[in-house]
Amino acid sequence: MGQRGPFRIVLIVGLALVAGFLALGIAVPLEAQLPAAVIALFSPGLKLAELITPETRGSIAWTFSWFLRIAIAANTVFYFAIFSLLAYLMNRGRAK
Repeated sequence: MGQRGPFRIVLIVGLALVAGFLALGIAVPLEAQLPAAVIALFSPGLKLAELITPETRGSIAWTFSWFLRIAIAANTVFYFAIFSLLAYLMNRGRAK
């Protein structure tokens, strides 16, 4: 594995972060037009953030910032799993 392992993980995390952010940016304006299942398919963080974000009487900025943190983090984990699986399958196919 050597030096390629840590670089590959950092690269996958970076790509997952960008993909998660973009998926959230695309899903938010389309949420009213598409069914919830379709939105959850490519941006699960949006639906998760709607469930988790507390409905306290705090400021709207505090609530929105936590909503974004939860949604982007969940999308990043989702896309990290997808990209890791793809990298594994590509690496496994190359080894044969």
